[in-house]
Amino acid sequence: SSIGLSAIIGSISFSGSMIAFAKLQELIRGRPITYPLQQVVNGLLFAALLAAGIAITAGAEQQWLMWALIAGASLFGILFVLPIGGADMPVVISLLNAFTGLAAAATGFELENNVLIVSGMLVGASGTFLTIMMGRAMNRSVANVLFGAFGQLAPSAAGAAAGGDADGQVRSTTPDDVAVMLAYANKVVFVPGYGMAVAQAQHDVRALADLLESRGVDVSYAIHPVAGRMPGHMNVLLAEANVPYPQLKEMDDANAEFPRTDVALVIGANDVVNPDARNNASSPIYGMPILNVDSAQQVVVLKRSMNPGFAGIENPLFLNPKTVMLFGDAKESIHKLAAAVKGL
Repeated sequence: SSIGLSAIIGSISFSGSMIAFAKLQELIRGRPITYPLQQVVNGLLFAALLAAGIAITAGAEQQWLMWALIAGASLFGILFVLPIGGADMPVVISLLNAFTGLAAAATGFELENNVLIVSGMLVGASGTFLTIMMGRAMNRSVANVLFGAFGQLAPSAAGAAAGGDADGQVRSTTPDDVAVMLAYANKVVFVPGYGMAVAQAQHDVRALADLLESRGVDVSYAIHPVAGRMPGHMNVLLAEANVPYPQLKEMDDANAEFPRTDVALVIGANDVVNPDARNNASSPIYGMPILNVDSAQQVVVLKRSMNPGFAGIENPLFLNPKTVMLFGDAKESIHKLAAAVKGL
């Protein structure tokens, strides 16, 4: 029984992780990929896997049955992750991590290896706990993340957002103008997102923060629990850049500081700063806790283009009168800002 269970869980984890990787690398589209009767097909396939596992446990020794079990579980892993949007990948990665731990524990039972059993159960338990906590951080159940095909409502949500600010227009800016805003501010909050991770700009962000601090500016970082594409993504990147831990503010603490913030510098974040989560009941992300950057006196958004984030919905923050957009690669833009601040 342990062999069959390990084969099923391990194969699902491996193939599901490959699809998650492909979505994050944009090898396949990040939005949910669905087809008719998807849940029925997945249910039937899972039932077939259970039947094959029971047959192996009952003593069936045909080698083809084990290979069929592995192939079927791998297919299930693919079909399991395909309908989940890129915005939910942090939760999916955490869940797949838990699956991996359970597969290791099942293998430990078969090999009578206590170390493998204990380590596998620890990984499985921590991954499950983290999955539940991240779902709560998004104000959504794990079932909704896994089976809700989140992101398919993008057209209607985008229309609602557009209707909410008919006169809004995007205001672009230059590094020199943003440098003046930052250099003469009393308080600046950096809001890192996936764009910073893609550009590997964390060291440049730290260098810019040091420049501002040398001018007497109060600097901090607002961290959303699901920013980026994996659990704790922003924390890991900023720790790599040796950002002082006291400067990292969790969501509730950061939201309390935004009304007293002169400039909120959003670096490649999108869905986690979308006011529709607060104001637009028709939005797919309505009810999700966000960073209230629109409460700051001024908002600067560093973004490559106006394309929507992984959730596939428009962000009315970009049309807010207090928001300006600095387009370009995050690393290059931060480098230009640092050079401009030095020149003041």
